[in-house]
Amino acid sequence: MWILQRIFSKMIKLSLLHAVILALLLIFVSSLTMRLIEPETFPRFIDAIWWTMTTLVTVGYGDYFPKSDFGRIFTMLLIYTFGIGAMGIIIGKVFEGFSMYRKWKEEGKLTYSGKGHYILIGASKEKLENVVDEILNSNLKCDVVIVDHAERTPLEHERIHFVSGNPAEEEVLLKANILEAKSVVIFSDDRIDHAEYSDGKTLLTASRVEYISKKYDKGIYTIVEIKKDKHIALFEHANVDEFILSNDSVSRIMAQAAIHHGSSKLFKEILTSTEGENLYEISSKPQWITYKDAAMELFDLGATLFSDGSSLDIARRPNEKIPKDAKLFVICDEITYRKIIQ
Repeated sequence: MWILQRIFSKMIKLSLLHAVILALLLIFVSSLTMRLIEPETFPRFIDAIWWTMTTLVTVGYGDYFPKSDFGRIFTMLLIYTFGIGAMGIIIGKVFEGFSMYRKWKEEGKLTYSGKGHYILIGASKEKLENVVDEILNSNLKCDVVIVDHAERTPLEHERIHFVSGNPAEEEVLLKANILEAKSVVIFSDDRIDHAEYSDGKTLLTASRVEYISKKYDKGIYTIVEIKKDKHIALFEHANVDEFILSNDSVSRIMAQAAIHHGSSKLFKEILTSTEGENLYEISSKPQWITYKDAAMELFDLGATLFSDGSSLDIARRPNEKIPKDAKLFVICDEITYRKIIQ
């Protein structure tokens, strides 16, 4: 008995990989042994494997069973030494592996290997909930990777992956597979009261993203939340693609609502999809030569041409030709958008 105790004590300390290898080896050896002992009872190797599996898990269907004395003795040894003890430990190791995977995922210790995902950095839980909700509720089949100093994931969802660590470090951003990300969104830290310090922290992360972009020759699209518009020049120097002015934007929306009553509802429709209308990006069609051509056809379909991706003044230049690489933005509902892209 002490020999079995020593064997089981060693098995308990095995890693999941070693436990799986041991289980496969045990199944193969047992099946091969019974195939050699009783070739008439087990005419095919698959029959011996079937018998081994049902025996080790103590199910025992009875469709195959040993008939020789040696075969029965081997079966008893297999059941009482390995079937009950070893397989219980191995199955426990498998479940332990699943539990460890879940734990590591919640703690942000796993590397993300997907592509075309969105990386969100440094956002508060409230901001994360709003942004993630917009992304996941869009018709894009993509994942969201959150990078933060937190020890546990702030949000749980099957399409959300969490990476714990300092987002200004290259190793952490590579764990989020930043080289294959569609966009990287860097939020301003709301825990920092001073705008200069907050924007400085954001700039440090944005600079690290730009460094990785140049190092690996990858065009990483970066969107940054800024608290002070006078800091925009610094972020432009870091080659940030887009800027969102957090405090200034709210102040200007409030001012516009005070001057033009009801204007906040327009901003709400553009910024959210709760009212049915939303902002969509479309490609230019071959029959659209000028912006007027595009605007007229889109209007007939029920959509409003909003921008060419760089400015909002296309209504003042209707006869200008649409560039081949233009990104057109329209405002419409989802049904109309589907008609446009078909």
